[in-house]
Amino acid sequence: MDFVKRSQEVFQAEIDELSKVKNNIGKEMVQLVDLILKSKGKVVFTGVGKTGLIGRKISSTLTSTGTPSVFMSAAEALHGDLGIICRDDVVIAISNSGSSQEILNVIDSIKKIGSSIVAITGDSTSELAKKSDLIINVGVENEASNLKFVPMCSTTAALVLGDALAVCLLESRHFKSDDFEKFHPGGALGEKLSARVKDCMYKQVPKVQESALFKDIIYEVSNMRQGITMVYKGSVATGIITDGDIRRAVQKHDDVKSLMATDIMTVGFKRILPDTKISEALRIMNENKITSLAVVKNEKQDAEIIGILHIHNIIDFK
Repeated sequence: MDFVKRSQEVFQAEIDELSKVKNNIGKEMVQLVDLILKSKGKVVFTGVGKTGLIGRKISSTLTSTGTPSVFMSAAEALHGDLGIICRDDVVIAISNSGSSQEILNVIDSIKKIGSSIVAITGDSTSELAKKSDLIINVGVENEASNLKFVPMCSTTAALVLGDALAVCLLESRHFKSDDFEKFHPGGALGEKLSARVKDCMYKQVPKVQESALFKDIIYEVSNMRQGITMVYKGSVATGIITDGDIRRAVQKHDDVKSLMATDIMTVGFKRILPDTKISEALRIMNENKITSLAVVKNEKQDAEIIGILHIHNIIDFK
């Protein structure tokens, strides 16, 4: 096989399919940009498998160019990750076929929350499209490989659509390289991203000991209303329990009464310093698919936890 020639053919196949998709882009792109610009929340991407990876990349691009965004795995959504989503968010689901069961399983729950749902799909008649408020069709006729079921041109089309969306948003906000954290109008979003963690974190830290029973864990998570509790061994934090961990424990165990914190906690946790910019906190949350960070006094491994930063703190910060 001539690998040079075959590689060039793959490039050309993808270029050809992108040209077709480009010509199909219409007023729905205007609607999507307008929807996001008017939204008071964030943009949540969801997908599974390769489309999940595409969604994660687009989300990262939006976050780095002034539009707060997170990625939520559709496979994990029903096990607690739906807590990422708020009513004012715009949820963008990516599925070429529009029939991925993992995505369809969470759409009705998202509707109950009240978020707007946008489908990026290759089939505008699919079940996902029917359940969405807005459809962006990035359907391709062919994939680059002879194995038509391997997504190549289709994932490239979704990725380029995401880049186009990022450009439209950053230019609408007059985003420039020399004022990364200042946005139009009035710099409101820029003020959020230039703020420090200490400006909007919770200063009360929910705590339980490793030996705490399930009922005590539930009480602490509910009482502090932060969706998590830190787990301590003496005076040293050793892990974290989220409301997602609690839901998974209930699903896994018939009798949860005897469970202790050590049985359901995640050992270790992501931490951040109080003087860190909010933009960096968003990046860490996005990369690790989490919604909370422990704010530590210094960089020592056993540093005191002085606060909790939840993504809702960032969204609500003024």
